[in-house]
Amino acid sequence: MTQDELKTLVGQAALRYVVPGEIVGVGTGSTVNKFIDALATIKDQVKGAVSSSEASTAKLKALGITVFDANDVGELAVYIDGADEIDGLGHMVKGGGAALTREKIVAAQSRQFVCIADESKLVQTLGQFPLPVEVIPMSSNRLVRQFAAMGGQAKLRLKDGQPLVTDNGQYILDVTGLQISDPVAFENQVSQWPGVVTVGVFALQKAHVCLLGTAQGVKTLEF
Repeated sequence: MTQDELKTLVGQAALRYVVPGEIVGVGTGSTVNKFIDALATIKDQVKGAVSSSEASTAKLKALGITVFDANDVGELAVYIDGADEIDGLGHMVKGGGAALTREKIVAAQSRQFVCIADESKLVQTLGQFPLPVEVIPMSSNRLVRQFAAMGGQAKLRLKDGQPLVTDNGQYILDVTGLQISDPVAFENQVSQWPGVVTVGVFALQKAHVCLLGTAQGVKTLEF
């Protein structure tokens, strides 16, 4: 089974976590796009969605799904999103699609986080995937040095030769060379650094369930 087929499989499997008559939290990325396609088949059963990115918002609206502002709704029953890495406890690295800040906001607004991913994303220890960190532009060089002191190599994410600018008007640092053995402590530590908007470790907003696409079908991990 191709990676694309696995993504389609978990995107469809996530429908069973959607609560009829409610607003669903929707993440960002190629796997989530498969979920949005699946959600469109039952769009009459939900009130709409709260989205974590401009890209997801555009796709939801194009398929006729109402998108609400996060500030206009209360607690969400469920948030469905992908991950760049997930460990055996449900801690994740996210932000490969540069939407980590809004993803963390919607995750915090939701009672349940359902992660949809293919089995290549399941890791023993977080840190193999470059860790995205959204930062205020004037702090980027200092934060590169701060990660270096920790043993990490941080690079500014570029797009067409220029710093990539997020939906929030900020920059992204991608950090390699880290072994994140205590994700909660790491998230708490880096979140305190001046200039860090959001660190892409999701340990405080970890997954409750992971639907993992495997060659044998969808495997459900509960944390």
